[in-house]
Amino acid sequence: MMEPMRRVSILLYGVAAAAGLLPLGAADLNGVRSVYILQMPRGMDQYLANRLTNLHVFQIVTDPKRADAMLTDHVGATFEDQLETLLPSPEPVKKVDLPPEKPKTAGPGPMMPIDTETKLPTVHSTFGASKGTLFLVDPKTHQVLWSVYEPAKGSDSKEMDRTANDIVIRLKKDMNTPKK
Repeated sequence: MMEPMRRVSILLYGVAAAAGLLPLGAADLNGVRSVYILQMPRGMDQYLANRLTNLHVFQIVTDPKRADAMLTDHVGATFEDQLETLLPSPEPVKKVDLPPEKPKTAGPGPMMPIDTETKLPTVHSTFGASKGTLFLVDPKTHQVLWSVYEPAKGSDSKEMDRTANDIVIRLKKDMNTPKK
């Protein structure tokens, strides 16, 4: 089941890139000097930080405000929420004056209608939440600068380090590839 989903996501990514909706190529990566890595399952963030530092690809920063890009294993609403927490918007939130509430009347009990404006739960997308996919995201524009699908074949430290090494080598190669 994962293989068809992977093919569809690759196809959609390619179509978006061809349409000019996604920035691709080494030119986008060349402006990145410092990276903040978000926490990932099984400590992959630590393995990536080690490899990125040892291979002199990026400077790893622990302050997200100093980062040119963010490395994450998911995109979508949960990533946007994390980004807002790490880098809050500088503009103040405007207060909206609400009209006075009407007094609530007692209804027939549990069948009372629910106020859909305030009672709906937040829906979080799982877009990009597949294991093995990493995204390098510009925190200012929220655009994906680079992505890779490289799942770890196991969870032991040797395998996680090998996977991190493969990812960093691929990133380094993509940075040195001239844009077409």
